Amino acid sequence: MEQDIINDYNLRISAANAEVNKYKKLINIYSFLRLGLIGLLVISIYFGNTQNNFTIIAVTFVIVLFSFVWLVSKQSSFEDEKKYFENLVKVNENEINSILYHTNMYDNGAAFSNDKHFYSADLDIFGGSSLYQFINRTATSAGNNKLGEWLNAPSEQNTVLSRQNAVKEIASKPDWKADMQARLLFANSKDAIQLNTLFAYLKLPLDIPGEKWLSVYIKIAPLLLSAAIVASIYFSPLTFVAVGLAVLNLLILNSKAEIMRKSASIADKIGRVLANYSVVLKVIEAEKWQSAKCAELNQKLNNGQTNKSIEDLAKLINKLGYNLIMIVNFVLNVFFLWSLKQIIAIENWKRDNKQDIETAFDVIAELEALISLSSLAINYAKWCFPQIADGDAYTITAENIAHPLISNIYSVTNNYELNDAFKIDIITGSNMAGKSTFLRTIGINTVLALSGAPVCADNMTLSVITIVSYMRIKDSLNESTSTFKAELDRLQMLLAAVENEPKVFFLIDEMLRGTNSVDKYLGSKAVIEQLISKKGVGMVATHDLQIAELEQKHPDYIRNFYFDIQVVNGEMLFDYKMKHGECKTFNASLLLKQIGIDVDALN
Repeated sequence: MEQDIINDYNLRISAANAEVNKYKKLINIYSFLRLGLIGLLVISIYFGNTQNNFTIIAVTFVIVLFSFVWLVSKQSSFEDEKKYFENLVKVNENEINSILYHTNMYDNGAAFSNDKHFYSADLDIFGGSSLYQFINRTATSAGNNKLGEWLNAPSEQNTVLSRQNAVKEIASKPDWKADMQARLLFANSKDAIQLNTLFAYLKLPLDIPGEKWLSVYIKIAPLLLSAAIVASIYFSPLTFVAVGLAVLNLLILNSKAEIMRKSASIADKIGRVLANYSVVLKVIEAEKWQSAKCAELNQKLNNGQTNKSIEDLAKLINKLGYNLIMIVNFVLNVFFLWSLKQIIAIENWKRDNKQDIETAFDVIAELEALISLSSLAINYAKWCFPQIADGDAYTITAENIAHPLISNIYSVTNNYELNDAFKIDIITGSNMAGKSTFLRTIGINTVLALSGAPVCADNMTLSVITIVSYMRIKDSLNESTSTFKAELDRLQMLLAAVENEPKVFFLIDEMLRGTNSVDKYLGSKAVIEQLISKKGVGMVATHDLQIAELEQKHPDYIRNFYFDIQVVNGEMLFDYKMKHGECKTFNASLLLKQIGIDVDALN
């Protein structure tokens, strides 16, 4: 199955590379044609001079000029097509690398890392080698944020089910998905500052004194100046009128210089960026959607009106960019007060359409997040979409569940069942036997499930729950926090969450490890009993077999599970399978012996 998926990506890469080579050849051909036109112009100048016929030169110059502009335009379009297919190659290569090596050219979400979050640090949700890095296919900063939000908190049942249907539909449209990723890839390597600047500009209205009369004057200014110039040919004193009008136009522009300076910051490249996004919106609008979520997102684009308004803004900003060319700048401003004209037009656009552009980028962001989840559905076709359970109690049942970040070559699956109940599962076991990995397996798949993604299991059913973890407890020199104090802070957070947050499912790995064994046992026992009194539900992994004895005191609430090892001829064999009951085999002595410390010999 995996190889079939990789073969499909390789076929797509081959097809895209063929298109890249085609457009490279066309670009080279058109470059030679441009050189040919220059040669033609040189020849016409030579013959025009020898024949003493300026008409040959003039006619050839006009033909060459228009032909040259046309060739440049066509070559530019070929460059765009070549870049698109190069991006398509990168997108498909990235999927292969993701499957084989778990690498990714997209952002790893390190900006969302937070050691004080309920679960993200313990479950490797953000940062290097994280879940976010594994699944992220969002190129825009808005898309990054959207996916980060989905992984940072569980969604409601209807939201999860709606996203599942959208993800399934996008996964069924691999060509559309790859097309979107290729068209958005330009944003992956760009700093978000450009768009942030644009949004800030759109939200900040400019105060242009006298805007109404300036709008009227700008319309008639080129007519007045042109008429004065033509009239001065026949009546020379009117030359002063023409010069006066030109000076007046420049003085008006100078009086608005500060406003134009503020606007200039968005002229450079923003228009091109908006044009790229306009193409993306066309791709979204052109698709026929069946899932409610995708159809809803498409409707937000107002049947193409949003895209048209963004196209209009891109054109206005590009026109403002003409101002960057010195000679063109002088002519346009003298005749048309060009810079001020475009700024007023942009201000009018902002008043009428600024909400549209924010909506459009939110639609793109949400579709990018859905595309990210759909990559899992495509690349791991055996994964399942979990069912979302109702009921006041807790449900997490999973069949052959595994950790999504562990290669299937090495991963071991387990089953788990908590069916509409309130339970605390005590998991004992040897070192390295799989206790911590199993806790993280349940946690990370729950995060995936409640974001709307498929999960690494054959079947899974779960309630909408809030994961709270107690696993990697670190001291902090900056905050003068010892390991034990950090543990107490985490426990306090966990207990408060159980009491105040909806449906908390906790994952505790080796509680109170920063203190002595007696206090560790007594403290752990007290915490678990307090959790029982609060009707807390979750898992506690521990080496302390005395904790497992709580099942005798609370047989209706505590369940015991364990991971063990087999020792054959002094060699430890791990099966990483969870079993019912208490662990009877431990391996600390064997592990110490392997590094030269014989515990038995010391007794």
